[in-house]
Amino acid sequence: MFDVLFDFLYSVPHQLDTFFGYVLLFIAVFICTATVVITMPDSFIIFTAGYYGDPFMVGLISGVASAFGELTAYFIGRGGAKVGEKTKIKSEKFNKAKEIFNKHGFWSIPVFSFTPFPLDFIGVVAGSLNYNIKKFFIGVLIGKIPKCLILAYAGHFGLVEIAKFFGV
Repeated sequence: MFDVLFDFLYSVPHQLDTFFGYVLLFIAVFICTATVVITMPDSFIIFTAGYYGDPFMVGLISGVASAFGELTAYFIGRGGAKVGEKTKIKSEKFNKAKEIFNKHGFWSIPVFSFTPFPLDFIGVVAGSLNYNIKKFFIGVLIGKIPKCLILAYAGHFGLVEIAKFFGV
């Protein structure tokens, strides 16, 4: 099953010569960021897609898809808050993320979205605290779009230079 998924994910960058390719890119990045427990290769897909497609469109579409994908962590937190209240089970990572979120509020969302820090914990915390979903989504967009644009442009210019270096 995972073989089929990975084949799909890695084939997406090569299909960006049509509108359908950009739809596939949206779906692939959404799938990668919607996973909470399993890490998926969204950065690799965006980097490679930036080489094959228009890096601005790749970055923009990937940023929006990432933001929608990160809502799964928010909804897990929203649903888990009810379970957590009954069981009183809290993990060390959850408590640390909650501490960061309570201290920095909204701005922790774009920072964790832009950096390689695990945004899923902040999403779960935001959901468990019933944080406004619109603010959460906007915060994720503020961090994800620039990150994805940088990855796409790095792929666009970087893969050319790498190919030149190796004489390809």
